[in-house]
Amino acid sequence: MLMRVDHGSGTPLGEQIAANVRAAFLRGEVKPGDRLPSARALADSVDVNLHTVLRAYATLRNEGLIELRRGRGAIVRPDTSPSHTAVEQAAKDYVREARSWGLSTQQMLHLVEEAAKK
Repeated sequence: MLMRVDHGSGTPLGEQIAANVRAAFLRGEVKPGDRLPSARALADSVDVNLHTVLRAYATLRNEGLIELRRGRGAIVRPDTSPSHTAVEQAAKDYVREARSWGLSTQQMLHLVEEAAKK
């Protein structure tokens, strides 16, 4: 898993790290049961503070994507699949709400494209 962070970005580094892990999971680069790099190794590789990585891992744990095991590190939960992600749930919620407003699929896609530009 290739991890990149932009130290000059307005997005906090911990959020960038968590986003990288989520994206790697959705792309299939990280699978259920896989061990993530140790917090110290990841901090060294992307040149951030150890506590920044630990906060990112805590966020992912709270989202249910990973388990943190003392002495074993961060492991992608074995019972997790991309269909259980918050993004998929948000998409389903969006479609349900948009349909209740009478929007067509094309109109929904247009709104998503516009939102992605911002």
